[in-house]
Amino acid sequence: MESTEKISVNMNIGTLSQIDMLVDQGYYSNRSDFINQAVREALHQRKEDVQEIKKMNLSTDDIWFAGINVIDKASLMYLKAEGRKKAIKGYGLLVIGSEAEDLVIETISSINVRGKVRCSDRIKKHFNIK
Repeated sequence: MESTEKISVNMNIGTLSQIDMLVDQGYYSNRSDFINQAVREALHQRKEDVQEIKKMNLSTDDIWFAGINVIDKASLMYLKAEGRKKAIKGYGLLVIGSEAEDLVIETISSINVRGKVRCSDRIKKHFNIK
């Protein structure tokens, strides 16, 4: 279930001309291929920082994620048994099945995702998700 996002990047003509030169010579299939590779390399260089951020956030009492997180009925039943609400925070894609609407409202205090949330209109309205 990989999801992609279209982004816009502003670049000066000198930088863009060098990218086009590498594309024309076959080093990359297109501009997007070059940009994706550059982003992957930059993230690899900051891998330890990303891991540290994940470690800090996972140590909180919230439900925290980076990437894709699917909230299912079983995990919500577990939260309900604990008897307290938790916040969901993360980066990426959060998927909440419509079969769990009532449990989400009972067990989740807030949802704050930098990315996308796929859920029912009822959940979007309850948590003010745009």
